[in-house]
Amino acid sequence: MQQDLFNILVVDDEPLNLAIISEHLSDPRYRLKAASDGIQAWDMLQHGGVPFDIVVLDRMMPGINGIELLERMKSDPRFADIPVIMQTAASRQHEVLEGFTKGAHYYLTKPYEHAILVAVVSAAIDVRARQKQLKRQLTDAQEIFSNVQRAQFTFSTLSEARQLASFLAKLCPNPEAVVVGLAELMINAIEHGNLELGYAEKGRLSVEGGWAQEIERRLAMPKYAHRIAQATFRRLPDRLVFHILDEGPGFDWPSFLEMSPDRAFDSHGRGIAMANMLAFDNLSYLRDGREAVCTVLHSDTTGAALDKAGGGKYYTSRMGE
Repeated sequence: MQQDLFNILVVDDEPLNLAIISEHLSDPRYRLKAASDGIQAWDMLQHGGVPFDIVVLDRMMPGINGIELLERMKSDPRFADIPVIMQTAASRQHEVLEGFTKGAHYYLTKPYEHAILVAVVSAAIDVRARQKQLKRQLTDAQEIFSNVQRAQFTFSTLSEARQLASFLAKLCPNPEAVVVGLAELMINAIEHGNLELGYAEKGRLSVEGGWAQEIERRLAMPKYAHRIAQATFRRLPDRLVFHILDEGPGFDWPSFLEMSPDRAFDSHGRGIAMANMLAFDNLSYLRDGREAVCTVLHSDTTGAALDKAGGGKYYTSRMGE
């Protein structure tokens, strides 16, 4: 089976830093390109000839600095979903928070250890790989729900969650953004909800490389094997509403709706915040965090098309059956 290759753009005005990062990221899966400033990086993003999967971005540079380049990327649909790893010596809380509010996925403070950079890049690669897979599924999915007004599904594994997200996103006017957000919420319902995999434990397993094995182990345990999650869709005249419900104990959801400096240097914990920022017009939780409610507004054109197609049908299915 051919191994996926990922294009990484490294932006730093210090040649030594570029050399160190290139050495740290020596991996057959990665194809690195270097830019010495923000102006060159922006040109490479637009005209470099390859679609970049990750950007490792220095914050403080002459000309276009890292924050300015990040703003340009996030305001351009061509680059908005590329995970950006901000690496800088500016580590004060308000500086970290600014990076997150502008759209950075990860934040590294110089100097950092080899293992930390590798772990963070690996986590970003996983995010990008999931995005690519979900978008391929989205492209391949048939218009099977075009006349559905309400729908309800249950799912119990991560693969079912991703498959279902790609189906439901087809109902939305911005499916490529929504598919990633729905997948994050559904994955969270399985991992942290039904399987009760804690935040700190996931971080440890991600660094050690045992996360996937632990998911499979818990799915087979009697305590968790019977649990299912539920996704419900409703079409209203002005919006689409999704409910994602799990059977876990709940969690402190308000602290995860936005990027937090407290989690700035962790390799995970950004999925809900990114879904809130990029995928939905509104996201909240009910039942102590066991039920996510997300809303997507649709344009008059999209709404009219959906209303024309809608027949008041209600469709229920169990993924995998």
